[in-house]
Amino acid sequence: QVLIDVPCSELAKELAQSESKVQVLQDTLQQVLDRREEERQSKQLLELYLEALKTEDSVLSKVAEPQAAPRQEMDVVDTGTSSTGTPATTALSDQILAALRERPAPELCLDSQDLELVLKADRAGLASALGWDKQKAGALQAACEQELSKRLQQVQTLRSLRSTSKGKKTLP
Repeated sequence: QVLIDVPCSELAKELAQSESKVQVLQDTLQQVLDRREEERQSKQLLELYLEALKTEDSVLSKVAEPQAAPRQEMDVVDTGTSSTGTPATTALSDQILAALRERPAPELCLDSQDLELVLKADRAGLASALGWDKQKAGALQAACEQELSKRLQQVQTLRSLRSTSKGKKTLP
């Protein structure tokens, strides 16, 4: 970086070379630095990607395996009537409800599956289960929807990166 920052004419005098040769040298050094920065950023992105894959794999394995210990006692939130005319219900565990009540930003501590359950819950039923008014329950559902959307966008971005990286050839 120091060699790049030195004025071309001074470096040319110091190296006893022409300014054009020194300019080529400085350009080459800048390209090397740029490549190293790109490699560093790529490495960081790859580490994030691998971490996300591990997280995704652990979530998928939890979903695929039958749970040995079922979730704690469930509260049922009425979500209205299904297309068959029977009441449809979404079960929210005490753990989810406790997180919703006690956390300042509960959408950040719930997993995506729990966020979907909160979104599917009827606003009035959710407000009743939490002891809140409908507006507060609606705001919670909106925050959960935003967080879930953000997570899905991140997954989409990672998949796009994966497909892009598969198509590129490695440098020699």
